[in-house]
Amino acid sequence: MNRVTYSDFLKSKAIAAKPSGFDIDKSELNRNMFDFQKDLCRWALKKGKSAILIGCGCGKTIIQLEWANQVSKHTGLPVLILAPLSVVNQTAKEARKFDIGIIHVCRSQDDVGDGINITNYEMIEHFETSAFSGIVLDESSILKSFTSKTTGRLTDLFINTPYKLLCSATIAPNDFTEIGTTCEFLGIMSRTEMLATYFVHDGGKTSDWRLKKAGRSKFWEWMATWAICFNNPNELGYEISGYDLPELHIKTIITKSKADDYELFPKVAETLQERRDARKESMSDRTDKASELTNKSPDTWLCWVDYNDESAILHKKCRGSVEVKGSDDPAFKAQSSIDFAEGKIHCLVSKPSIFGFGSNFQSCHNMIFCGLSDSYERFYQAVRRCWRFGQDKEVNAYIILSEKEVNILKNIERKQAQMDEMQKEMTALMKEVTMSEIKNTTRITDTYNPRKEMNIPKWT
Repeated sequence: MNRVTYSDFLKSKAIAAKPSGFDIDKSELNRNMFDFQKDLCRWALKKGKSAILIGCGCGKTIIQLEWANQVSKHTGLPVLILAPLSVVNQTAKEARKFDIGIIHVCRSQDDVGDGINITNYEMIEHFETSAFSGIVLDESSILKSFTSKTTGRLTDLFINTPYKLLCSATIAPNDFTEIGTTCEFLGIMSRTEMLATYFVHDGGKTSDWRLKKAGRSKFWEWMATWAICFNNPNELGYEISGYDLPELHIKTIITKSKADDYELFPKVAETLQERRDARKESMSDRTDKASELTNKSPDTWLCWVDYNDESAILHKKCRGSVEVKGSDDPAFKAQSSIDFAEGKIHCLVSKPSIFGFGSNFQSCHNMIFCGLSDSYERFYQAVRRCWRFGQDKEVNAYIILSEKEVNILKNIERKQAQMDEMQKEMTALMKEVTMSEIKNTTRITDTYNPRKEMNIPKWT
């Protein structure tokens, strides 16, 4: 009679996402993938429903393309990739580059073909989702930009899809909204059940939840059974050359503000209305400073704005600039993204909500934030369009604010410090389970060596 220890009993009661996929030999995966990318892809195929949340430039695109390719082969049915508009054509180009095969860029169900199909999130209502055996949500954190109704609609549309993969950059560890929508879409656990299991309600605010102190490690270990999170493959023990980011220089430029009547010094904006007024008041000075930087430099520049007025003024002041607005034709947006990535545009003026998710702009190493919002995620994602693996130059990010807006900068800096601290904790707590998950996916016939040296090719 086998004796069960108390430790074994506790492990048997641990919550874990059960695999619902299929196994595959590593040799069957795309030859252009690195070993760690193959390991992640095989793990996701075995899981059936999972999330890959890894640092910008770690190869999410080739992983999700090969995952979709293998799911389509296994089921004999088409697979759909949903992506931000600016990323659709870029992904199709990557598929050709990596010899994935034919990928159909679609606007409706009429365009769907065998194998891999891709469209942007806004077009989903034109598709019969039951026709697909697999769904990939690229840059899945963008779901938070949609209304809860839209996010719920997406979850409902793919509730019976057997294979699901969500891909995004590493999430902020304290962003439990994103974790909740992710696990609910995958069918792992509802957001309500997740909160009830691992969180306590924090005071009288209905939206504030915090992890139970005693169950903090258990939460991240549970998450590691359905999601892989890291910023750099070295964090999991893969000793790979080429995954070292160049220096990032964040430079703040503060413009002068006028003191209000009866005030000796300018009053720092506190309320939302005061911030809006301060931003409007400083618009001319901020756009002047931004255009000075772009006009005197032969390099390409990426200029981030939040408001249409800023965008129009900056476009007029910056030579060789192209302005992309939310109301522009989708084809113009997509072509502008391609042209800028290829160095054909001297200065791209746009919003983080348009090009801030998923775009690969390693050809540019200078960017300007002509003002800031309080959203740290938007700032982080916008910076990572250029500061990502594959960038071979030091990146300069200029933040231009007025004296009255310094509190916004302090808020972003506070959120940055909080994220850095919690990501270290998350990585440490998830690492053991993650490596166990990956190793358990690997067949005995494979030669598993996570420390194999690899060289990252130059981006072209």
